Amino acid sequence: MYTSLSKSYRRFFPFKIATTSYIYPDHIIPNVEMLAPYLDEIELVLFESGEEDNLPSTDDIKHLVAITREQGLSYNVHLPIDIYLGDPNPAVRDHGVAVVHKIIALTGPLEPSTYTLHLSLRDQYGQDDPNPDEWEKRLYPTINEMLKTGITSTMISIETLDYPFDLIEDIIEAFDFSVCLDLGHLILHGRSMADYAKRYLQRTTVIHLHGVKDGTDHLSLDVLGKHDVEAIRGILSHFTGTVSIEVFSFRDLTNSLTVLEKWYTRQ
Repeated sequence: MYTSLSKSYRRFFPFKIATTSYIYPDHIIPNVEMLAPYLDEIELVLFESGEEDNLPSTDDIKHLVAITREQGLSYNVHLPIDIYLGDPNPAVRDHGVAVVHKIIALTGPLEPSTYTLHLSLRDQYGQDDPNPDEWEKRLYPTINEMLKTGITSTMISIETLDYPFDLIEDIIEAFDFSVCLDLGHLILHGRSMADYAKRYLQRTTVIHLHGVKDGTDHLSLDVLGKHDVEAIRGILSHFTGTVSIEVFSFRDLTNSLTVLEKWYTRQ
């Protein structure tokens, strides 16, 4: 039997508080059932590769909808990270588009607050494209195909990754995408959180929040240094969307919630 959170954080913060669907070592449904009474939203982390997938069944989706009705819970969907929409191989790009179409159709009944998407600079073999301009050119027609689901572009949040975000600033503006501001990624790669917030917070629908230490991210917030904490608190003071504590264990979640609560009870 899994341990529950010790208290509810629903409507506690000036933003919606969320975490991932991988806090307990189990499938999505048990995770959501355990977390639903305590949080405003769940980040459904989905993947589909050639070897395995964790995509919910249509019955699972009905179950998740029922939880929403009973608990008032909302969801956001993290699209698979093993798709490469700018890959040089057209078949790889087409596969990525098909996966996005499949997941949007499957999860539509959940009415997610946003779909988070990686526009990876890497190809299917994990190599960064040596020519970012050509990578960007390939993204335009691929994204046009992706949007043929009819989904509103603002429902898709492009996540800040390891490359400078200005590489795809033109794409975000051209398609009117939203932004997923992953503050942990910014810390990990030495980028200014304040500068990114100044440029992109107005477009941001979801913030991914996690600790970073010694080159490792997705840790509890209690490992963060004072400078990073002050920068994060400044950003959150101007944000009312979804903040997802993007960790993958019960311990890291409880520690992070305790830290976040202290930030707000000390104000």
